[in-house]
Amino acid sequence: MQRRNFLKKTGLGATGLASIPFLSSWSKPIGEIQPKTIKKAVRPIVVCTWNFHNATSKAWEILNSGGNALDAVEQGVMIEEADVTNQTVGKGGRPDRDGNVTLDACIMNKEGNCGSVVYLQNITHAISVARKVMEDTPHVMLAGKGAEQFAYEKGFEKENLLTEQSKKEWLEWKKESKYETIINIENHDTIGMLAIDESGDISGACTTSGMAYKVGGRVGDSPLVGAGLFIDNEVGGATATGVGEEVVKTVGSFLIVELMRQGKSPQEACEEAVNRIVSKNKNYNDFQIGFLAINKNGETGAYCIHPGFSYSKYNGAGQSDNPSGSFVKK
Repeated sequence: MQRRNFLKKTGLGATGLASIPFLSSWSKPIGEIQPKTIKKAVRPIVVCTWNFHNATSKAWEILNSGGNALDAVEQGVMIEEADVTNQTVGKGGRPDRDGNVTLDACIMNKEGNCGSVVYLQNITHAISVARKVMEDTPHVMLAGKGAEQFAYEKGFEKENLLTEQSKKEWLEWKKESKYETIINIENHDTIGMLAIDESGDISGACTTSGMAYKVGGRVGDSPLVGAGLFIDNEVGGATATGVGEEVVKTVGSFLIVELMRQGKSPQEACEEAVNRIVSKNKNYNDFQIGFLAINKNGETGAYCIHPGFSYSKYNGAGQSDNPSGSFVKK
């Protein structure tokens, strides 16, 4: 807070300040006061949940050539949406219990503008439809058939998103129809991506096919701005993965950005967000939540409930995998 604003908020003018014996308690000579260290910003940089190396490589390609963060995150996560071997995002995603592949996604730019789609069917690149919602409509979110029709009007092609592999697994699941969340599926569910470009501007994207064999119509945190993703260009950004219902209850990504605004590091903010979920849920041993954050300087942090979550980072030093700390220890 600036001194001027502080004085306004506290009602202390010159007279009030003169009445405070602060000089007698000043312990250091003025000559010994050390200036605050300002860390050099790391940019460009991109991070994403889990080890989606192809996604961060694509995003880095754009950033390293001078492209902007919004294009980088969109095109980065599109890699996973199109990868039919990834059964948690886009085409090839595991269906709901009725056999329908439904996609959720949101995107957010440096101005705080955002777009989202929920329960989208027959369109591979949900993230690109979300961007069209942001840029071409006065709305933030479109759902279901309305989102699908909007996508067709914007030139997106209808596709069958249910691959033979996902269909085979769904038919096998139907024999017992047992619904359970599996902690740390390899390359588990959501891909959330955060990027800072050379200009220092931040954008983020989040896309998923949601929980396998969910109740038809279920929507988690991924397309909900503030829950699965949040960006503030003055502060930083955050994204989430895991059981979305628990992230929604604490508005997790927004919480992390606000904690960073208050001075916490990305790591400290992620830890606090996880601790709040754990403190409010006695069944935390039964599910996983992972948070990833970046601040304006390009510092990153991540934290989860159970061991196993990690994130991919790509900057001038190259690509790296970064295991996250966890509330539950091994």
